[in-house]
Amino acid sequence: MKILVVEDEQRVAQFIQKGLKEEGHAVDCAYDGEEGGFLAEVNEYDLIILDLMLPKKNGLTVCSEIRERGVSTPVLMLTARDAVQDKVRGLDAGADDYLTKPFVFDELLARVRALLRRGSESKAPILKIIDLELDPMSRRVTRGGKPIRLTTKEYALLEYMMRNPDRVLSRTRIGEHVWDMNFDPESNVIDVYVSHLRNKVDKGFDVSLIHTLRGQGYMLTEDAPPA
Repeated sequence: MKILVVEDEQRVAQFIQKGLKEEGHAVDCAYDGEEGGFLAEVNEYDLIILDLMLPKKNGLTVCSEIRERGVSTPVLMLTARDAVQDKVRGLDAGADDYLTKPFVFDELLARVRALLRRGSESKAPILKIIDLELDPMSRRVTRGGKPIRLTTKEYALLEYMMRNPDRVLSRTRIGEHVWDMNFDPESNVIDVYVSHLRNKVDKGFDVSLIHTLRGQGYMLTEDAPPA
């Protein structure tokens, strides 16, 4: 999943980013409210972790503004304020959950998983293309009923491709969503991971699902891709 962390304390932001990346998520960071609001509007995220006290524009304002502009991405609000009234204001501004600082990282992860689960349920309980199935709830992947073991990043890449079937996905688009917005599109990392996926998903099956479109990117489809 792709997550935006809006937190002005860079040490805290980088700590959260590192932990979420270890869980297989792509994570962008913004260090003030204006930048965070801008990124939330122009990029597609699965979750936004938003600090309340931010320079330039506070978290309540950011949350209210992105909701007014039609951004429905789940928002987890972080703050040192633990008064009930502060929590109510955050939820009324459009936040989906609230976590006070200091927090235990395991609790943050649990709340992240819960919010992402809600989003996954609303999109599709189980992703399926022919006999390839991916369950976002259990993170179980099978093809022809046989389980496929994937690394964390392989799973993230496959999930993104399965949520965008029959679409040409450029390396830049994949890099920004599965890695982060600072991903170098000239790197061959994506090609390597796609090759690994192809060996695990397509090898031994009559129908190949992962296709390379020279000069364009990749496509997951049961049909022959356009020339």
